[in-house]
Amino acid sequence: MTLFHTEPRATQGAGSNYKNQADLAERPDSAGALDRPESPPGKKSLARKPTDREALGHSRGGLSTKIHLVADHRCRPLAIMTTVGQRHDAVGFEPVLSKITVARPQGGRPRTRPDRVLADKAYSSRAIRQHLADRGIKAAIPIKEDQKLARLRKGSAGGRPPSFDPARYRDRNTVERAVNKLRATRAVATRYDKRDYVYRGTITVSTIRIWLRDPTINGLRDTP
Repeated sequence: MTLFHTEPRATQGAGSNYKNQADLAERPDSAGALDRPESPPGKKSLARKPTDREALGHSRGGLSTKIHLVADHRCRPLAIMTTVGQRHDAVGFEPVLSKITVARPQGGRPRTRPDRVLADKAYSSRAIRQHLADRGIKAAIPIKEDQKLARLRKGSAGGRPPSFDPARYRDRNTVERAVNKLRATRAVATRYDKRDYVYRGTITVSTIRIWLRDPTINGLRDTP
């Protein structure tokens, strides 16, 4: 019997798009692991998984995308942005707030600063409150229990607690209702789009549909 030793042929076309390079190193028979360059000793691997790629994140439930949005009191989205699903809500607060552009009925420069921000406890950080204060925006954001206890432990050094108006905070449900209106579009709720810019276009089309059903600008109050 004659034994023939053949070298593995290089595959044609694009390489593997598998992201977990650590698994490839443990499985030498996997495609793409044969030609993987080794990292220099004492240095981290250069093949890292890209962050926020196409706004698809790996969470316990699988692939997910988080939509950050600002809505007015009529449940109409004013600005949107997307991140991976496992990112914290507060990450998109300042970027999405900077995208607000509200046209004035009498003309002129559009409004870019709301009168008041209504948000839940996820946005109750000192950095967010300071950002709103610097821009002259009032906030109706409840404080977290751990932040309240930390302030009490410091005594007089903890400072005064931030103001909170529970009556105005009742209107925060407009954001949740705006999300429900967006989710009425199946492509937004399930994300069939592969690319992030295509998915954001789908959200924009759904937003236009919401605005066409309620196009009035009389008495507009932008309360993100």
